[in-house]
Amino acid sequence: MINRVVMVGRMTRDPELRRTGNGVAVTSFTLALNRNYNSADGQQADYISCVVWNKVAENVAQYCAKGSLVGVEGRLRSRSYDNAQGQRVYVTEVVCDSVQFLETRAQRERNQSSMNQGMMNNQYSQPAQPQTDNFQDMQTVELEKDFDNSFNIMEDDIQF
Repeated sequence: MINRVVMVGRMTRDPELRRTGNGVAVTSFTLALNRNYNSADGQQADYISCVVWNKVAENVAQYCAKGSLVGVEGRLRSRSYDNAQGQRVYVTEVVCDSVQFLETRAQRERNQSSMNQGMMNNQYSQPAQPQTDNFQDMQTVELEKDFDNSFNIMEDDIQF
């Protein structure tokens, strides 16, 4: 059987460090993973619960925060427990063996401040989209200008 998970995403909240009764560090966080499509309900990302233990848990809690870009590797685990109302709750989460910090704190803060500045100014920069008719015409003219008809292709020159 194979149970391996590899993900890259951004933390949706600050990591939460706790200690077990024996003093073992455990940190929980949620990763947002962008989809390359929108679901029927308009959701553009998946939100995956992650848990990390021991020294790695302490490092994640110390050096990561909401918005941190991280890569995780681990295994998928499902478990259940009874909540305070006596209902059975099922949980699926990634137990991380390793967490890679993919950007520095300065980079994260710079990205967040530029995003916040754009929101405050209500200006969102989007790449300019050329008009399709003019753009196609420009491509055709460039291709015709660069194309040289002075060579002949022989049947023997074709490799397939």
